[in-house]
Amino acid sequence: MNLSSRMQGVRGEGAFEVLVKARALAAQGRDIIHMEIGEPDFPTPPNIIEAAKKALDAGYTKYGATQGDPELRQIIADEVARTRGIEVTEDRVVVTPGAKPILFYTMLTLLEAGDEAIYPNPGFPIYESMIRYTGATPVAMPLVEERGFSLDLDKFRESLTDRTKLIILNSPQNPTGGTIPPEDIKAIADLVRDRDLVVLTDEVYSRIWFDEQPTSIASLPGMAEKTIVLDGFSKTFSMTGWRMGYGVYPKWLVAPVCLLMVNSASHTASFSQRAGIEALTGPQDAVTAMVAEFKRRRDLIVEGLNKIPGFSCAKPGGAFYAFPNITKTGIEAGELADRVLDEAGVSCLSGESFGAYGKGYLRFSYATSYDQIERALERIDKLMRGILG
Repeated sequence: MNLSSRMQGVRGEGAFEVLVKARALAAQGRDIIHMEIGEPDFPTPPNIIEAAKKALDAGYTKYGATQGDPELRQIIADEVARTRGIEVTEDRVVVTPGAKPILFYTMLTLLEAGDEAIYPNPGFPIYESMIRYTGATPVAMPLVEERGFSLDLDKFRESLTDRTKLIILNSPQNPTGGTIPPEDIKAIADLVRDRDLVVLTDEVYSRIWFDEQPTSIASLPGMAEKTIVLDGFSKTFSMTGWRMGYGVYPKWLVAPVCLLMVNSASHTASFSQRAGIEALTGPQDAVTAMVAEFKRRRDLIVEGLNKIPGFSCAKPGGAFYAFPNITKTGIEAGELADRVLDEAGVSCLSGESFGAYGKGYLRFSYATSYDQIERALERIDKLMRGILG
C-alpha cells in the first residue's frame, strides 16, 4: 500500500536524527559532547518527583478528564493570568501529553487546503511539518539576525492575506534563542487585531530568559480572545520525559480541541498532572538556579564562539541555544556540522534543519555542563584554525 498523500509533507526533527548518529559514534568509543538536543541537563526537582510518587500511591493511575485535571487547570489559569496580565478561567485551559499536541490540534481544528499559516523561519521544524499535513500552505517568516532574530516586520506585513488563518510566534525562540522586542509584538498585534485569524504564541521557554522578560501578545488589548498561549513543563521544570503541556484557548476552540484529544490520547497521565500541580505551586528555587546557570553558560558560549575563526554569534535573550553565523568560514552549514561532529567530537545542528532561512548558521544547545561547553569550544576552535589556517 502507498502512504496517504497527507504524509508527503511530514518531516522529523533533525535533533533526534543527529542524536542517533552521535550516540552511534559514542558506542564506538568516541568521546562525544552532546550539544544537539534541546533538553535541560538538570534533574526534575525532587519535590515534583515526590508528588508523582504520592499520586501513584493515592490511586492516580486511572482515566482522567480529557481536558485535564480541574485543579491543575485552575492553577494553570491563575499562573497564566498572573504572568501575562490577562484574565484566564480554567475552562479555557487544555492539558495535553506534551506541548506538541497543542500545535497539532490547533492546526487540525483551524486549517485546511487553501488556507495560509505564517510561521517563524528558522523555527521549530514541527510548525511547517504540521501546517503541510493539514493541506494548508506554510508561509515562512524570516527571522533577522540584525534585529535580534525578531521578525522582518515589512515581510510580515506583505505576507498577510485574506487566506491567512493562523500566525505562529515563538519567543524566546528555538533555534536562535532570540526574543521578540515589545515594540515588535505591539506592531504585530496592530496588524492582525482586526483580521479574521488566530495567533498561536509558543511560550514554552517563557521562564527561561536572561535580560528582558518577553512580552506575550495575549497581554495586549484585544488579543487575548484571538490568541492561543502554548506552554508546558518540559523546559521550565526539566520534565521532558513526563510529556505534559497545555494551551490556553479562546472558549470557542476548547470543545473541538477536546474532541481531537479524546479521539487520540484520551487524556494526559493522571499522576503526571498531580506532579504538575506541585511544579507550579511548590518551591521555585530549582527553576531560578537553572536559569541563572543557563545565563552563565550563555555568556561562556557566546564569548567562545565569537573567538573561533569564521564564527559570529549574537547573544541570545532566552532559551538555551546559541545560533552562530558561520558564513565567513566558506563552508556550508550541513557539511560543517558533520565535520564538527566527526573531527571534533561535538554534536550540533545545521541551521537549515530549522528551515531555509537557517542557511549559514549552526545551532548549539548549551543544556550541558559548563566544563563540557569549555571543552567543546576548545575542540571547535582547534578544528577551525586547522581548516582556515
